[in-house]
Formats: sequence, structure tokens, C-alpha cells
Amino acid sequence: MADRRLGVGFIGSGFNARFHLQAFQAVRDADVRGVWSPTKQHAEETAALARHLDLGQTNAYRSIAEMVADPEIDALWLCGRNDARIENMEEITDAVVRGKGELKGIACEKPLARNLAEAQRVAELVTQAGIAHGYLENQAFTPAVTHGRAIIWSRGAALTGRPYLARAAEEHSGPHMPWFWQGQLQGGGVLNDMMCHSALVVRHLLTKPGAPLSTVRPVQVTGHIASLKWTRPEYAKRLQQQMGKEVDYATRPSEDFASVMIEFETDDGATVLGEATTSWSFVGAGLRLSAELLGPEYSMSWNTLDSPLKLFFSREVKGKAGEDLVEKQNAEIGLMPVVASEPAAYGYEAEDRHFARVFLGCEQPELTFDDGVEVVKLLMAAYMSAEQGKTLEFPPAGLEQFVPAVARGTWRP
Repeated sequence: MADRRLGVGFIGSGFNARFHLQAFQAVRDADVRGVWSPTKQHAEETAALARHLDLGQTNAYRSIAEMVADPEIDALWLCGRNDARIENMEEITDAVVRGKGELKGIACEKPLARNLAEAQRVAELVTQAGIAHGYLENQAFTPAVTHGRAIIWSRGAALTGRPYLARAAEEHSGPHMPWFWQGQLQGGGVLNDMMCHSALVVRHLLTKPGAPLSTVRPVQVTGHIASLKWTRPEYAKRLQQQMGKEVDYATRPSEDFASVMIEFETDDGATVLGEATTSWSFVGAGLRLSAELLGPEYSMSWNTLDSPLKLFFSREVKGKAGEDLVEKQNAEIGLMPVVASEPAAYGYEAEDRHFARVFLGCEQPELTFDDGVEVVKLLMAAYMSAEQGKTLEFPPAGLEQFVPAVARGTWRP
């Protein structure tokens, strides 16, 4: 048992941070004490939401350094924009190194950074400051993945041999905010935004529970990217109308579909495969997360839209557009699946509970910034493979200096 509660501060106040706030309702050992956002009003609104959810006496702070200096703040959840990651980390670690405050830990949302050089800098900063760290990858903590993986390995793999193929996908109709659609700010398109989930999940599924991810090593990567929907003239125009003039897919597109095949070599000498796809061009009820794990005499499958709760609304029910049934909801009428507790189903509750306990000294971290760096290596290798149109040995030469064409604004689908 923890001898005290963890005081958590949030950097960022957007959609992702609000998912975490909902998840913290299920975390017994922590209170949300602070929020900082580059927009003061957003910080105040998010702090008010935390108080409304009874997460603690949550304050909005004028700066990150001010939040670090508050003795009520023990750990930070880094949920800000990708293009601000280095700046945010430098302000945090500078305050700690100069003795302005103390932190028990920092948890960082995916991806760790926009490219490998930035990811290595993030890891370097947290190490220099001597702060414990955790990489927030909610899909590895989903109840379906956690329980399915445990049972597959304890029953199927133990009796008939290790699994040899894992698949994972995350698909929806596109992000909420304009910066996600801008390659130079986000670091790419859907591959950088969401393949960080799927690439880690396939490796996680193929790794024996209790063993480190390093026992399943990438040896080859084949990546492919495409713009299937949002560069079509009518959709590029619609996207700009929705997101503003800075989002111009007619001249500066990002990929809205990506796939990667990863060949792994295991410590016991096996060759196993991970197959992942991500999409901003999926049209269905809403966000769809899915995974499969296959072995000699067994398989598992998971799909978040296979919900036990479904509602039907006739065309006479003309409600306004919303996301009250499922994240990235695409319709308000017809037969609709409902994900009744999204923070739990998507893994946010379990990961926030885990990292709160990690920073209180009760558990060892399942994922750290080092794992986040390894994910970024895979993402950059996939981009490099897609640009060269061939399978690459992993890690390919030049990865530390590589910046995807999508992020440089020079990609042409």
C-alpha cells in the first residue's frame, strides 16, 4: 500500500488529457492537483472539470515551472502537442535540476516525439534530471489485450508453442484538432499519430508476459503510406473548411492510411511477424481498435465495436452530432454500438492506475521513455521504408537524422 497519495499535474488540456481525467476516477492512490496549458482559459476549464469529477483540489497554473515548484505536485502527465514536447520537457527538467521543485515521475503520452533525434533528447533530459519515467501506451493496458494475452500464453503457448503472428489496427475518420493534420507540427500523418499504438501492441502480444520487449527484436520493417480520402479535392476542401486555412491537403498532405509489416527474431530463435494498420479514412460507427494473436493451435481477436450494448434510432430521431456513443462517432441514427466505459475499454484506467503506483514506489514500470524511443525508431523505419519502396533491415542507417517527407512538407501521394 502507498503511504500517501500522488499529486498529479497535467501538461495539456485537450481531448487526450480529458480522457485521462475520466480515467483517474478509477485511480485510488492519486489526486489531480494541477493543469497547465498554453491557453489559460483551457487550463482553467480543464481544472474545473477535474474538480467536478472529484479528482482533487485542482488548480490552473501560469507556467510549467510554477506547477513543478508546488510541493502538492508529485508527478506530471505530459499530454501536450508533439511540436512542444522538447520545450515542455526542458522547462520541467530545468526546474528540477535547479532545485525549484521535486518530482517522483513523468508519464508521457504517445508518441514520445516527432522523430528519433527528438525522442532521444526527451529520454536524455529525463535521465539527466534523475526523474522516474513512464511511457503512456493505453492499448497495451486494455482489459481485452491484457487478459487475452495472459490466457493465450498460459494455455495455448505453454502447450503448443509460442504465437507467431500478431495483428493490430486503430482506425477512425480523422483527428479533432488542426495541428494533428499538419505534418510539420505533428511529425507526420496517421503513421506517426497512431501506428505508435499498433506497432507496440503487436510486439507486446508476441512477448511472453513477464519478459522484456527486447526478447522480441525487430529485424526487418516494410512500411507503406497513402492518402486514400483526404486529398480528394472535395474532401481537401471540406477539411480546410473544418480545420482552417493552415490545413491544406491540396498542397501539403499527410498520409491518412499506413501499414507496416515487422519481422521479429525472438530469444528462442523463432521468426515471428507483426502486422499493423492505421487509418484516418475509416468510416464506421466510430473509433475501431482491433487486435489478433495467432499460434499453432489457438487464436484471439478483439474489436472495440463488437460491443454488447447497441442502440437503434430511426430517421425520425434528428439529434445533433456528438460523441456520446463512441469516440469519433460518425452517425446519430441507425443501429449503433455503444462503448459504455471508453476510459476503461481503451486502457486509460489501467495505465493511469499502474503509473500512479509506479511513481509511489509500489510497482516497476511496464513501459518507460526507453520503450517510447524504440517505438519512434520503428515509426521512422516504416516511413523510410515507405519512401524508398522496399523492405529495410532494422535499424536502417541514417535513422537518427531522418525526418519523414510528410513532416518536411515535401511528400506527394
